[in-house]
Amino acid sequence: TDKSAFPSFAVELSLEGSPLCPATPPRLQGRISVVDADFPSYAQLEQMYSSSIDKGGRGRPLDCRARQKVAVVVPYRERDVQLRTLLQNLHALLTKQQLDYGIYVVQQIANQTFNRAKLMNVGYVEATKDYNWDCIIFHDVDLIPEDDRNLYACLANPRHMSVAVDKFNYRLPYDAIFGGVSAMTRAHLEKVNGFSNDYWGWGGEDDDLSTRIFLAGFKISRYPAGIARYKMFKHAHESSNKKNMCRYDLMKSTAQRWKSDGLSSLNYTVIESEQRPLYTNILVDLQYKESIRRLRETFPGC
Repeated sequence: TDKSAFPSFAVELSLEGSPLCPATPPRLQGRISVVDADFPSYAQLEQMYSSSIDKGGRGRPLDCRARQKVAVVVPYRERDVQLRTLLQNLHALLTKQQLDYGIYVVQQIANQTFNRAKLMNVGYVEATKDYNWDCIIFHDVDLIPEDDRNLYACLANPRHMSVAVDKFNYRLPYDAIFGGVSAMTRAHLEKVNGFSNDYWGWGGEDDDLSTRIFLAGFKISRYPAGIARYKMFKHAHESSNKKNMCRYDLMKSTAQRWKSDGLSSLNYTVIESEQRPLYTNILVDLQYKESIRRLRETFPGC
């Protein structure tokens, strides 16, 4: 990465009265190479971005006012190589896109079944305590953007960003898909009541959110597949993220449950929140035993 391409945070500048950044960032080049060969250490990444990134994984342009303030929320568990690869690629991209941004990595304590959707709810709530973000981007750790014209920004409708993934031969698997990488404003999230909190284990939570989007009167926006391209890094399936055996029962009941299951019913405890050099790390107790006990009163098979 060419550090000279990034502004320095050493000088405190007020951007009051500065012009808005261009609607099309001037340094975009289109298709970009995914950096995945070296897997640099965190120390190397910190040195690489030391002149451009503030503590907590915060970046912003200093010569203009960013058009959107964007929080990237990454639900995470035990994928260190993927996280370092994502950070290496994402900081370069977001800086080039002249965004006022921050990266939040949200993980749960050990010995709990993984709940990706609830972690994303937590990421949204905790991120918005930090700053008045306009746009929240939910980002799987194993997906790396391949085109810098794929702007990390929100639109009038919720936006599915990972339209064309190499794993699926760069084709959309089905029309209602909303998984992988997605962008929603705070107003979108509040209206759909966020994600369901009840999808413990793998599968179903993205389709549940897609249903919520339509029930709330929105449509799914997408960039063209030639721009919204991603590379997916292969990984072993975690034993802690087994298939959710009741996901189909939950999905059938989304229309009845979406207003009561989500941000309005979110329960968790923050164990640690730390502003690290490349991202803000949030460790939480998702209160699994209490949550699953309540869920099984309605869905015994969960």
